[in-house]
Amino acid sequence: MEEFNLITPTFLFSAVSLILLAYTNRFLSYAQLVRTLRDRYMEKPSDVTVAQIENLRKRLSLTRTMQVLGISSLFFCVISMFLIYIGLKMASVIVFGLALLLLISSLGVSIHEILISTRSLDIYLSAMEKGKDIQ
Repeated sequence: MEEFNLITPTFLFSAVSLILLAYTNRFLSYAQLVRTLRDRYMEKPSDVTVAQIENLRKRLSLTRTMQVLGISSLFFCVISMFLIYIGLKMASVIVFGLALLLLISSLGVSIHEILISTRSLDIYLSAMEKGKDIQ
């Protein structure tokens, strides 16, 4: 623990910032997809579109969870730095450990979301194989 200082939590900043950027980009693409699916469903409702909407709803929920866990990780990282600054080294180590656990949880949810995303593509591929109109 002698090596734990004010610099240690800052290493997590760049990683979490990049992950949050990726999560935000994913969320923005989902927002666009929601609008597209809504328009498609309003024009011509289909089972494929309904399945895509249900899949997307799960993915949006997971993305929200990923973002909350990632932001919480960054938040606890800052608290850890503050605790180091005021001289509470042991507390800062514990809080930093919590920040790492939150980041790990965020990445775990991200893996789950990726697995669900592949199901979305499977829906399209299955529809194409059966010769259904995807629109």
